Amino acid sequence: MLAVKSLTSNNSVFAREARLMGNRFGISLVANDAAWADERISEAVNEINRVEKLLSTFTDDSKLNEINRNAGIRPVRVDAEIFKLVDRALQISDLTHGTFDITYPATQIVVADTKAAKRKLSLTNYKNVVLDAAKQTVFLKNKGMRIGLGAISRGYAADRAKYILQMQGVSSGVINAGGDLLSWGLQPDNTPWTIGAADPSQATQPFADVNISNMAIATSFNSEEMSVVSSAKPAGSINPESGFPVSKIKSVSIITPGAELADAMATPIIAMGINAGLYLINKLNQMACIIVDDHARVYTSKDIKLTV
Repeated sequence: MLAVKSLTSNNSVFAREARLMGNRFGISLVANDAAWADERISEAVNEINRVEKLLSTFTDDSKLNEINRNAGIRPVRVDAEIFKLVDRALQISDLTHGTFDITYPATQIVVADTKAAKRKLSLTNYKNVVLDAAKQTVFLKNKGMRIGLGAISRGYAADRAKYILQMQGVSSGVINAGGDLLSWGLQPDNTPWTIGAADPSQATQPFADVNISNMAIATSFNSEEMSVVSSAKPAGSINPESGFPVSKIKSVSIITPGAELADAMATPIIAMGINAGLYLINKLNQMACIIVDDHARVYTSKDIKLTV
């Protein structure tokens, strides 16, 4: 465990890295006792491992696999934790007009005709997930449907680890979940936690410091933009009025109090585009975003102020 001593207080930042949920997690907390800090970090790691097991689709006896096996057959009763997670995921799908969707087909469908297109739509449509709050059941309407919570699992695990740490008396810390950050409290010198946001192609040259104390920030990159493989597809669509290529999003960073929501919202904004994405974020409370386009231009939502 790494410890960084503060010059202005008795507290230090104690940190540990571990491979969790297929990602590199870093857990840092502010404390004045190394053994106590190490115990708290171990408890956070245990909670992340619990969440991974809970949401796994790689074990036959998992609740998600039971839901998937019974697609088109019967509703499956689940515990409150999974029910609420699925419910929140469907609410995000509504919010993003289906751009975020936890459903997918059991087998790959090649859309070659209208019939195949209709079948794919029936199997990848969050509206075909039926929740019964009274019975606490989840039902997938069509055979061949599947759901997966991978898009929010990492953020949810970070939120749960933070909760465990706070319940154990950790008043300040940072959880780095594969590059997505969740922080609370202040650094040992009583200054806020900050992050240097950057163009992903120039990651070592931050363009601004963003205050993320008591917030989460999740960043998603456009896989097409980051690919080094050439393609016959044009880099962007053409504006019919100007004749110039329309800028595409290179990366989106979402800032909001919870890591689960930040994790879920980053990728849909890329699919929605700059104008629609900013319009949506500007309508929401306690959420902000930073968008970098393929010309390295930076766009921010109305509630964020960059310190350049």
